[in-house]
Amino acid sequence: MSSKFIDSVWGNVFSKKEKNIRKVETVLKNTPIFSTLNKKEFRNLVFIVHRRSYTKGEYIFLQGDPGLGMYILEEGEVSIKLEEGEKELVRLGEGAFFGELALLDESPRSASAVAASECQLIGFFRPDLFKLIEKNPQAGLKIVLKLAEIIGERLRISNQNFSKAQSEIARLKEEIKNLSSK
Repeated sequence: MSSKFIDSVWGNVFSKKEKNIRKVETVLKNTPIFSTLNKKEFRNLVFIVHRRSYTKGEYIFLQGDPGLGMYILEEGEVSIKLEEGEKELVRLGEGAFFGELALLDESPRSASAVAASECQLIGFFRPDLFKLIEKNPQAGLKIVLKLAEIIGERLRISNQNFSKAQSEIARLKEEIKNLSSK
């Protein structure tokens, strides 16, 4: 074999690997949980995450499964569903992340995640976070604090929505009461 052929084969292999790394970097840079990491911390993160492919209709995880980690949608769409009646709660697109509570505890998943199309996901799992905290506590703390901030914001929004729903239910009950008294 000629050295040109060998160089072109290895060049393609390494070029493809570098393109994949750059693609993962781009997705992770746009993920809020990792936004406070410096360049070195970020570069180390890129090498501990996991890329996974799913076919349309394939379950990523099932409601009730133990939480193992979070996923970031690199390509495609994922449907988050409640198993009772297969009710879709939300459809997520590229760049979205889900399952992040599993980084903090292993409680059962509150919903199922299903690939709504062919998709490529980046997984960041609880053991990865613990390993990162052990090797670089400052980077781990940055991720955990950002995660707490995001969860706190989502909880505030949920509380506001719950309060609005309660007000609407009270208003409707009052309307029904007024209609039935006529």
